[in-house]
Amino acid sequence: MSSTIKVKTRKIKPALGLVEFVSLMALMTSLVALSIDAMLPALDQIATDLAITDPQQTHLIVSLFFIGMGFGQLYYGPVSDSKGRRYAIISGLIFFAIGTIVCMFAETLTVMLIGRVIQAFGVSGPRIAALAVIRDQYEGEAMARVMSFIMMVFILVPMLAPSFGQAILFMFSWHHIFSAFLVIGLLSGIWFFVRQPETLPKEKRKPFSWQQLRISSKFILTHRLVMFYTISMGLIFGGFLAYISASQTLFQHVYATGEMFPLYFALLAFSIGLASFINGTLVMRLGMRTLCNWAMVGWLIFSILLTILCLIYDGIPPLWQFVTVLFCAFFCIGIVFGNVNSMAMQPLGDMAGLGAAIIGSMSSLFSVPTAVLVGSFIEDTITPVAIGFVVFGALSLTFYWFAEHNSVLSKPA
Repeated sequence: MSSTIKVKTRKIKPALGLVEFVSLMALMTSLVALSIDAMLPALDQIATDLAITDPQQTHLIVSLFFIGMGFGQLYYGPVSDSKGRRYAIISGLIFFAIGTIVCMFAETLTVMLIGRVIQAFGVSGPRIAALAVIRDQYEGEAMARVMSFIMMVFILVPMLAPSFGQAILFMFSWHHIFSAFLVIGLLSGIWFFVRQPETLPKEKRKPFSWQQLRISSKFILTHRLVMFYTISMGLIFGGFLAYISASQTLFQHVYATGEMFPLYFALLAFSIGLASFINGTLVMRLGMRTLCNWAMVGWLIFSILLTILCLIYDGIPPLWQFVTVLFCAFFCIGIVFGNVNSMAMQPLGDMAGLGAAIIGSMSSLFSVPTAVLVGSFIEDTITPVAIGFVVFGALSLTFYWFAEHNSVLSKPA
């Protein structure tokens, strides 16, 4: 297979300064987090207006978003490689706007979920193409450094998004959260279109064909190094997604934090941003693998500690202990995400668009069922979340170990 496809390493000199580039790429990728986290304070209102009686059905508004992303990433990966990064981002934002309008006027849960899937399908365009733009211009530790700085800016969105959604609810209804999505999507599209040039020249584009898609996909899917990193990332993200989906239930129902929920959510999101900043400053000196090794082990240790606290306190540890352990665990998550994604993308060269698509879709394939499974057990304790962290964290570490310690995995099958 390696004789069929030659993966070339190609770097294009960045057209934007680092600060503007990081800010723009962070905005493109953060539309995903904004579309999820700004909705969290509104879930109770939405449940009331749409006559949803089962809280686990309300969680689907968050978790099924990633199903739409899975399909969207598979579509926009080849599109990004065949028609260019700019086309993928602009067309994706159009689909995002259509889905947002459907959600805004939804009167039933079914229509809301359809709108969320369309919305997620569209937002996959900016996410996939932005990753490809980064890969077009950076590689290796340099890419990990840029990804860490992007993650640092990106993390401001989940920190502020619940407060943003809460502020809108104070003045308006949940429908206007979707109105805000439309405005932000429009402004981000204009910024990108005006300032960021195309990073995939026409002579480097791969005309779409089912045969070429099959060949390229087979190369990526049989590249065991890429796949083991992807599975590892999907499993650890599944546990994290279970927390995101149920965070409103955990803080407002289990711990009765009321309107303080956005502040606790922001504090825990800050730990990921802090980790991303530290990772960005250290990765060029220590290497992404060294940092990631420690972070993967740290995530599992803190997950076990949280499970022990649940056993001691009958499933509901004191709030300060719960937040403290999660802060440390999410710090490890912040180290893991940017580095593992960069390690998975590194062998893919000019297939960055399709590679980002398959990596993102495979991650969703593992993370969404994981989150739904863990979420189905959440009622009035945090024990299911803690156990989910441990079980899927251990599985994630296992696949990560396979990728790191078996030299044969560094070559395509």
